[in-house]
Amino acid sequence: MKTVRVCLDSIDKVKGFVNDISRFNTDFDLISGRYVIDAKSIMGIFSLDLSKPIELTIHESDEMDEILKIIQPYIVD
Repeated sequence: MKTVRVCLDSIDKVKGFVNDISRFNTDFDLISGRYVIDAKSIMGIFSLDLSKPIELTIHESDEMDEILKIIQPYIVD
């Protein structure tokens, strides 16, 4: 399992992010405060406060390196 912080502060970023991670057969969770939602759910993402970075948890995957490469534009330090 790997956790990174992502910034999804626009509608286009949310749509692109969901399209990018939906290619993988892996579970992704977004955590904001006490809320945990499926990162592949556009409606779920819009229920979160997107004005600040959100924690993304990537569950075990054989494709971890490829996933991290694909989501690199969304990752913040």
